[in-house]
Amino acid sequence: MVEASERSSRPAASGGAGAQVVSWMQMIVLSVALPIVIYDVMTDAGFTPVVALVVSSVGPLLDIGITWARTRRLDEFAVVVLAFLVLGIIVSLIFDDPRLLLLKEAAITGVIGILALGSLVVAPRPLMFYFGRRFATGGDPARVEWWNGLWRFPGFRRTQVVITTVWGVVFLAEAVVRGILTYTLSVDTMVVVNNVAPLVIVALLVVWTALYAKRQQRIGEAHGVVVEPPVAPA
Repeated sequence: MVEASERSSRPAASGGAGAQVVSWMQMIVLSVALPIVIYDVMTDAGFTPVVALVVSSVGPLLDIGITWARTRRLDEFAVVVLAFLVLGIIVSLIFDDPRLLLLKEAAITGVIGILALGSLVVAPRPLMFYFGRRFATGGDPARVEWWNGLWRFPGFRRTQVVITTVWGVVFLAEAVVRGILTYTLSVDTMVVVNNVAPLVIVALLVVWTALYAKRQQRIGEAHGVVVEPPVAPA
C-alpha cells in the first residue's frame, strides 16, 4: 500500500522538483566530486594519504552544513554520516592508517543496513516507513497523519517490510564488499569507489523502490483499495 503513497510523494516533496535537483547536485559536487579532487591535488602535492583523506572530508561536511543552514534540520542519514565522519578522522589520525578512514565509509552503510533489518524485529514499524513518510509528506501535518493511517492496510505494511528488507540486505552486502575492497585495492582507487559506489547503489535502490511501489499501487487499485492523500499546501 505504498501504492497510494508513491503517487502522493511527488507533490508533497518540499520545494518541488527544482529543490530536489539542487539537493542532488549539491550532494554530487560536495560529497562525491570535491573529495576526489581534494585527495588527488593534495597527494600530488606531496601530502600523505591520511592528511589528504582528512582534508577531503570537508566536502561532506559542507554538504551537511549547507543542508542544515537551508532547512534547519538534519535527516537521519546525515546524522549517521556526520558521526562516522568524525569517528573515522579521529581513528585514522591516531593510527595513521588511511585505510581505516576509508573503512568507515563501509561501516556507515553497514550500520544503516543493520538498523533497517533490526527494525523489522524490534521496532514498531520498519525503518523505511519513517524515511518514506518524510519524503512522501514533506512534513505537512495532515499528510503525516494520512501516511500514518495507511499502516492499517495489510498491503501497505507488507510493502514497507519488503522495501526495508531489500534496502537492509543491499546495504549490508555493499558494506561487506567495500570492506574487502578497502584492503584489496589501492587507496587511490578506493577513494573513487567510496565516493561513487554508494551514489550508484542508492540510485538503483530508489528506482527499484519507485517501480515496486507503482506495482503495489496497481495491485491495491485492482482490489479496490485507493486512498487519496490530502491536497498539499501551496
